[in-house]
Amino acid sequence: MDIAAGEYGYTSDDFRRLLSARSVDVLQADVSRCGGITGFMQAAALCDAFHVPLSAHCAPALHLHVACAVPRLRHQEWFHDHVRIEAMLFDGAPQARDGAIAPDLSRPGCGLAFRHQDAAQYRVK
Repeated sequence: MDIAAGEYGYTSDDFRRLLSARSVDVLQADVSRCGGITGFMQAAALCDAFHVPLSAHCAPALHLHVACAVPRLRHQEWFHDHVRIEAMLFDGAPQARDGAIAPDLSRPGCGLAFRHQDAAQYRVK
């Protein structure tokens, strides 16, 4: 059974330590924690150097475009509850079809548009 870890890595050094120790079969990086798209691509470069696949941790809308550029991408982790909440608050949240997702190239950026009125009911005052 393959071991995946690293979703709480914040820097390239965190990922390098995991890879150098050969403690993971799949490195898992999270664009929302590792320095954005640049940090994710740095993790991807390390994975390429160590010949280890990379998994995108949660937040498929944030990972979708950048993950398409990763040569050793294993998969996108998908939590139904997270995606359900994204769809409640954003237009353009990715939808899985036949076990796959693809970026919507007609939308700018990561493809999301925040629905302020729908989120207003959750505002804390």
